[in-house]
Amino acid sequence: MTITITAFERSPDGGKGLARDTRVRWALEEVRQPYEVRLVSFRAMKEPAHLALHPFGQIPTYEEGDLALFETGSIVLHIAERHAGLLPDDANARARAITWMFAAVNTVEPPILELATATLLESDKPWYAARLPLVEDRVRDRLNQLSARLGDADWLDGAFTAGDLMMVSVLLRLRSSGILDEFPNLAAYVTRGEARPAYKRAFAAQLAVNTGKPPTGQ
Repeated sequence: MTITITAFERSPDGGKGLARDTRVRWALEEVRQPYEVRLVSFRAMKEPAHLALHPFGQIPTYEEGDLALFETGSIVLHIAERHAGLLPDDANARARAITWMFAAVNTVEPPILELATATLLESDKPWYAARLPLVEDRVRDRLNQLSARLGDADWLDGAFTAGDLMMVSVLLRLRSSGILDEFPNLAAYVTRGEARPAYKRAFAAQLAVNTGKPPTGQ
């Protein structure tokens, strides 16, 4: 059965890999599963056909036969459970990898998204200058904890897993802020994720949508 995911017709980030379909693309590339992409406009995302797949009118969605999923964490977990390569065989290690997936989206990502919202949407507010350092410090608090846990290891729990895929994807949102560079081991961790051939293929495919140029082979 053909896997079909949805993605922005034109990504708000211009193809820098921050749109959440990149996470799903990356997971599919890691497990070497072919997939098709249906591009949707912002208008189409709010229409009944798309809302039937994603009740909140967002991307990505995942369709395979009669199965339809939304939410990147759920989609990546489904891919990882169905295909070898993203979750360990050992039951305890598998559970820990899934825990890191939840940590990425539930604990680390919220303050990062708060920073993005403040920077992009609130910079004209009279309280912006006073609030921004508080938001940045909340991000640093999480990164301090994550940095201490990662230490000098390559990945969060032994070999690369879906937990690392989600965590790297979340941390990439900090690249433009400069905060990630304050934590050299986390910056190196993200660079290792970006260096994976599967990530490069996913990034190139998403970038091609926004530039109109076909991705080069990796």
